[in-house]
Amino acid sequence: MSTLDRLDAGPVQETVTRLEARIAARFPDRGLRAVAGELMELTTQVRDVAVEVRDRLRWVRLASRVAALLVLAATVLVFVLASRDAVRAGPDRSFEWVPLIESTINDLVFAGLALWFLYALPQRLVRSRLLGLLHKLRSLAHIVDMHQLTKDPERLRSDFVPTDATVDIGNLDRSQMEHYLEYCSELLSLIGKVAALCAEESQDALVLTTVSDLETLTTSMSRKVWQKISLLSRSG
Repeated sequence: MSTLDRLDAGPVQETVTRLEARIAARFPDRGLRAVAGELMELTTQVRDVAVEVRDRLRWVRLASRVAALLVLAATVLVFVLASRDAVRAGPDRSFEWVPLIESTINDLVFAGLALWFLYALPQRLVRSRLLGLLHKLRSLAHIVDMHQLTKDPERLRSDFVPTDATVDIGNLDRSQMEHYLEYCSELLSLIGKVAALCAEESQDALVLTTVSDLETLTTSMSRKVWQKISLLSRSG
C-alpha cells in the first residue's frame, strides 16, 4: 500500500517531538513547553489506540458478521417454516390472518434491528475511546489559544502605556514574540493532524464529524495567530 494512502502516526509523532525540542531551546521555562509535552503524550496515546483498535476491530467484525449470518439464517428458517404451516393449517377466515401477519412483521423488524446492531457494533466499540482523545485534543487547542491570547504585537510599540490590569508577558522582544506565536500556530496545526489520525481508524459518522470540527477550530485559531505575526512583520 502506498504511503500516500493514509496519514501515518510515525512522522506526526516525530514532528511533535522536534517542535517540543525547539520550544524547549527558546522558551525552557514557558508553559508552552508543557503544552507541547502534553501533545506528545496524546500523540502516543492515539498511536497506541490505533493499534489496539485495528486488532480489536478485526475480531469484533468477524464475530459480528458470524452472529449476523446466524440471525439472518434463523429468521429465514423460522419464516419459511411458519409460512408452510400457515398455508397447510392456517385460519379459514381472512380476518384471522391479521394476528399472524402482525407477528411476522414484528419478527422481521426485530431481526432487522438485530442485524443493524451487529453491523454497527465494531465501530461503536471504538467510538468512545476516540471521542475521549478528541475531547482532550480540543481542550489542548483552547489552552494553546490562551497562551497566544496575551501576546499582542501592540505591546511592543514604543508608545504603549501599560495599566494595572495589563498582563505580564515577560521580557519578550519582537523576535521572541514572533517565534512564540509561530510555535503556537504549529502546535494548533499538529493538534489537527493528531485528530486526523483518529479519523484514519474509524468510519463512524460522529467521530468523523468531531475530527472535522476540531480541524476547523484549529485552523481558525491559527489564522488569528498569523494575523498577529503579520502585524509584527509590518511594524518591524
